[in-house]
Amino acid sequence: MNILKHLRSTSHQLLSIRNHFEAFGFSSLHTASFNSSVELHSEDQEVVIALGSNIGNRLENFKEALKLMRDSGIRITRHACLYESAPAYVTDQPYFLNSAVRAVTKLGPHELLAELKRIEKDLGRTDGGIRYGPRPIDLDILFYGKYKVSSNILNVPHERIWERPFVVAPLMDLVGSALDSDTVACWHSFSGHTGGFSEAWKRLGGESLIGEEGLKRVLPIAGGLQNWSQRTYVMGILNLTPDSFSDGGKFQSVDSAVSQVRKMITDGADMIDIGAQSTRPKATRISVQEELDRLIPVLEAVLAMPEVTGKFISIDTFYSEVASEAVSRGAHLINDVSAGKLDPNMFKVIADLDVPCVAMHMRGDPSTMQNTENLQYDNVCEQIGCELYSRVQEAELSGIPAWRIIIDPGIGFSKKTEDNLDILMGLADIRAAIAKRSLAISHAPLLIGPSRKSFLREICSRPNAGERDPATVACVTASILGGADIVRVHNVRDNLDAVKLCNAIQRQKSQRLKYKQ
Repeated sequence: MNILKHLRSTSHQLLSIRNHFEAFGFSSLHTASFNSSVELHSEDQEVVIALGSNIGNRLENFKEALKLMRDSGIRITRHACLYESAPAYVTDQPYFLNSAVRAVTKLGPHELLAELKRIEKDLGRTDGGIRYGPRPIDLDILFYGKYKVSSNILNVPHERIWERPFVVAPLMDLVGSALDSDTVACWHSFSGHTGGFSEAWKRLGGESLIGEEGLKRVLPIAGGLQNWSQRTYVMGILNLTPDSFSDGGKFQSVDSAVSQVRKMITDGADMIDIGAQSTRPKATRISVQEELDRLIPVLEAVLAMPEVTGKFISIDTFYSEVASEAVSRGAHLINDVSAGKLDPNMFKVIADLDVPCVAMHMRGDPSTMQNTENLQYDNVCEQIGCELYSRVQEAELSGIPAWRIIIDPGIGFSKKTEDNLDILMGLADIRAAIAKRSLAISHAPLLIGPSRKSFLREICSRPNAGERDPATVACVTASILGGADIVRVHNVRDNLDAVKLCNAIQRQKSQRLKYKQ
């Protein structure tokens, strides 16, 4: 009798729980939720929230929306890439920016909806108007935990996901590459396709849709949106240091630095990377103030040059104070060889600065990176991908969206000669290793910096760094054909010819593939 009484009590409790969820709009629950009282009573739920904007400063709208979401206790864990898309349904309106985030929240589904509506209102969205019409911000709940929600004001999963490439593309960035949790596996099942999101994305057209006029993957920089898929960009190197391995001491005066920048721009540079601290092996670290004393006069003079209009100015530093000061004076991006490891404040500072960040792979620091313990790899491309992802994940948790990140596998930094060769041959493998963890980060622009590095001395028997430009051109060629988006070089003129040739080969290949299809 006691057993029967206990079973009846348990049955009534489960029915009560089901009725409670249905009362709050859950039309059905993933069956696993009934098997664990811990899951049923869990305060935290993983969610996916889509963002869209096509009125006003679209990027600022995104930034403020994410800030207000965090202030509401919605903990953002991952960001999709950023997409510029043609308007759907109502086509006579400006282009949209679209993205999505994965987050964890304690809010119930309708509480979350109310909070997102409040944020929309705070950012200027008004009730009424044209459905699918212009809006400063649009926040939609795509998924909520393992649950389906159905009420007169909320349906989750969002009912029109699968007909919208501008929604599925960022969704794929967040959860398309791996079933990294039971919740994500449940979301894949909600897609209604045996292959989950991947199959749904392929049916829409998949990656072939990206780069066309109606859907571009972009990175915000210098007040604009950059589509890196059109061609390879050339970053010219300006070292203001007395001890850099290639050109230390050559450009320490403002006049000589300006002259070199003018030459690199005339030769075709798209970007100028200014470094005031040497990161060569065994380099002695200088203070923040000494780095600023070297950097700021040159930076101000360079930014005043008419020739730099339309060019991007990058600052090569691992100090957050230097990054902050340089951006406040007009620099456009930060290139950190340590990916935030050498200054714990770097990621939070960059998040507030709203500029792109180059996250480079390096073990140790410049003084220790070539120590034996930092040169041990079993599979260099796989491990670079894994270790780079861990740094970028920390950047995201610090508030830097994936759409502001550029990745660099760090040729010459904590790498042996054979490791550098493996990188040149295996850029696709590095992207694949990252993609297993985050498709969004695997789509980030990839920067390669082989210029005049010491492994070229070893291979080509060129002790003089200035004589390694032909070998650098070969590295640049291999990198571009392997998928590099940005190449960082000392000799802009000769490498630009290699860039143009490789881009022409890639365009020809692309046209042939389209013709065959």
